[in-house]
Amino acid sequence: MLSQIDLRDQNLSARELRSIVPRGDVDVTEALKVVEPILEDVRTRGTEALVEYAARFDGVELDHVRVPAAHIEAALATQDTEVLEALTEAITRVRAFHEATVPPATEIEVAPGARLAQRWVPVGRVGLYVPGGLAVYPSSVVMNVVAAQAAGVQEIAVTTPPQKEFGGQPHPTILAACALLGVTEVYAAGGAQSIGMLAYGVDGLCDPVDIITGPGNVYVAASKRAVNGVVGIDAEAGPTEIAIIADSSANAEFIAADLLSQAEHDPMAGSVLITDDPDLAERVEVALLRRMDATKHLARTKEALSGKQSAVILTSNIEQSVAVADAYGAEHLEIHTREADAVAARITSAGAVFIGEHSPVPLGDYLAGSNHVLPTGGTARFASGLNTTSFLKAIQYIRYDADALASVGDKVVTLANAENLPAHGEAIQARLDGPS
Repeated sequence: MLSQIDLRDQNLSARELRSIVPRGDVDVTEALKVVEPILEDVRTRGTEALVEYAARFDGVELDHVRVPAAHIEAALATQDTEVLEALTEAITRVRAFHEATVPPATEIEVAPGARLAQRWVPVGRVGLYVPGGLAVYPSSVVMNVVAAQAAGVQEIAVTTPPQKEFGGQPHPTILAACALLGVTEVYAAGGAQSIGMLAYGVDGLCDPVDIITGPGNVYVAASKRAVNGVVGIDAEAGPTEIAIIADSSANAEFIAADLLSQAEHDPMAGSVLITDDPDLAERVEVALLRRMDATKHLARTKEALSGKQSAVILTSNIEQSVAVADAYGAEHLEIHTREADAVAARITSAGAVFIGEHSPVPLGDYLAGSNHVLPTGGTARFASGLNTTSFLKAIQYIRYDADALASVGDKVVTLANAENLPAHGEAIQARLDGPS
């Protein structure tokens, strides 16, 4: 089922490896042509456009785009107690980790009387997208909202597609997660139209936000690209992916289960095994076939595992496995090897690294405490997962006294003249010369 890429005895550069590792076909550029008219329509017609798109794309007639606060609170009463307990535990762990990772302010004196500082300031208002589609994602509510709250954001708006089976309201489990987190501003809007609403604002309904975060389909990703610059965005999320580095010590059943766990998300999901043990690869294939026959979402799982975005990559040794993993830059990377901590420490490109056989990706999806909104499509080479700094601005502060300025003033004048910007130097010289 999984295709095989044999890199044994090949000495390939990082660039060559990036051209070889499996990728799906996701064309955000083409999707832009679809979403740009929708974004403009929402910008100009506001609520009227949102209601029309809900009817066209979601098959619902909206009485109100913003979900009444009473509906959000009422959703708690419909939830299974065990689901609420699990969500509460997830919130506790995710909050603990994110509050611990808020960067501290920094202040130094680079010379006598010359002080510099950097402080992290939260943006005022954020829009958080929670996808609908093939699954229900209260966990995405937790990941987005808690990170923003830990950063100190004061205004949080959540938007998520309306559901026909719930009378045009978002899924009640989504609403229950919002209620647990104290979020009262929730919109029944999905796709490009919701991104337009958040970016441009809609009179009488929704104020524009400063940053939009959260995963979505290719049309959501394209919409975020289109409004980037009008607002900040976290990333253009693509289909989910998992890569696993494994050696002969690995448990084939665990690996098969973990590859399958990501494949059930989406027919375009990527599942990649990187191993220097061909026998392990064969055992994983056998376990995958057996597990797949019993899985609930057989059709999309089979399509994902047999697609060009999924493969077994055979390597010569653990060193080459690490190089392949860095070239792939997985959203989720599991390490199933001897001395797994040491192997993990060598990884430089991954959204999140799951170390050892008892740290599977689904743990991070829900309850590890880390964030599951992570870079996809190889962008982990230069991008990070959602975290508190996604909602923070670093502001620099400069305070020099007269003596500190005098100690470097001549050098500033010299550099200003070297750049043919004499007025810059004159602004310094005016101070060096003293009051006229």
